[in-house]
Amino acid sequence: MGVLSWILFGLVAGAVARLIVPGAQRIGCLATIAVGIVGALIGGVIGEVVVGDEVRFRWDLGPFLLAVAGSVVLLLALEALRGRRGWS
Repeated sequence: MGVLSWILFGLVAGAVARLIVPGAQRIGCLATIAVGIVGALIGGVIGEVVVGDEVRFRWDLGPFLLAVAGSVVLLLALEALRGRRGWS
């Protein structure tokens, strides 16, 4: 994928992840893109560990769901680091 595709993919994946994670994330559009892109990388690693094969990111449902899952994991980790969730 090209750079613009990664940005758009990250924006969509990050936005969906923000809808899934409860609570209000006080991040803007650029941070949402960053969460989506980094989440896609995390999802790719998770996919490679589970599937045992290289995950290629393209505009398909499987890679998109992995990107959203990675973005959700990243958002939950960021909120846990901030202490907003009050986890013990």
